[in-house]
Amino acid sequence: MRAAFAAAAAACLLAGSAAAQAGMTLDAFVTRANRSPLNATAMLRPDAHRLKTEAERAFGAVRTEIREARAAGRRPPACPPERINLNPRQLLDHLNGIPQTRRQRMSVTDGIRDWMADRYPCPA
Repeated sequence: MRAAFAAAAAACLLAGSAAAQAGMTLDAFVTRANRSPLNATAMLRPDAHRLKTEAERAFGAVRTEIREARAAGRRPPACPPERINLNPRQLLDHLNGIPQTRRQRMSVTDGIRDWMADRYPCPA
């Protein structure tokens, strides 16, 4: 009985962990970001901290994609400089410009990739 309970508890924890790693949809991210103030004190809010972590994870994933594409001799999705000057308002304006029906099917990484491709296109 205890073994069955332990197995069920472990399965629930793993399922919750996998769901947390999957991240949120771009629409959920944009909805939450629109409600958060874009100022220095916003980082004191747990929700803003979660959004920042999600965005950092997405930027890291896109940077990895770019690095891997270049290493394999493929065209990367974007060609940003080494250091990006990020204006949160401009990023959020771009993400808000994506139709909601499309945002509902996109990950935050997809949205960041779209922004980077728009802002830093690769030369032809």
